[in-house]
Amino acid sequence: MDTAYTIKRSPKRKKLTITVERDRNVVVHAPESTSEETIREVVESKRQWIYEKTTHAQKYEKRPHPPGKELVNGESALYLGREYRVEVILTDSTEIRFGQRFFIPASLAGERQSVLRNWYVNRAKERILPKVKSIAALLGVEFAGAKIVDSRFRWGSCTVKNNVNLNWRLMKAPMFVIDYVIVHELAHLLEANHTPRFWNIVRTHTPRMEKARSWLRENGQILEQDI
Repeated sequence: MDTAYTIKRSPKRKKLTITVERDRNVVVHAPESTSEETIREVVESKRQWIYEKTTHAQKYEKRPHPPGKELVNGESALYLGREYRVEVILTDSTEIRFGQRFFIPASLAGERQSVLRNWYVNRAKERILPKVKSIAALLGVEFAGAKIVDSRFRWGSCTVKNNVNLNWRLMKAPMFVIDYVIVHELAHLLEANHTPRFWNIVRTHTPRMEKARSWLRENGQILEQDI
């Protein structure tokens, strides 16, 4: 059976790479001049690898509330790898307060899922973006820009224009996982593909790399949810 895939061409790309997104779609990133036949040959040569990636059964941990269910008072939300209770309180404030639990003003109770999402986005800008700069300095690389994005099936990406994009949902993961994702994306500025050299770079700068990858495999579905 032929492998189904999507082709994304770019005039700035020099090498052909294949990625399997978390929704199991196969994407071929290719230089603009690469022929369809060449792409087919490369995909065919990677068929076994693609099969293993697309059929991998992830293990998901149970949450106190089903994924996608609107949060209600007394349930919990994940932040930096830990579950915290959500409480709706009477207050004149119009902002979420965090202190060993999430305190959401009663005036925002009807939209607590969206305001909590915005809270995560703001925390990501405060905590993740400065880390990109400091880790880039350690790696000795320069990036064009970094921003927080909303992407359900990718934790991060490094574009052909050397822009680093990081998913706000990473704020639900432990910090060592966030560090791993940042190093992973910045390492692409030194090595475009997932070669042995690439993994050596990531492993050198992320001592807990295997633990981080394992955490993402086991908790991926949790991060994919809006809250």
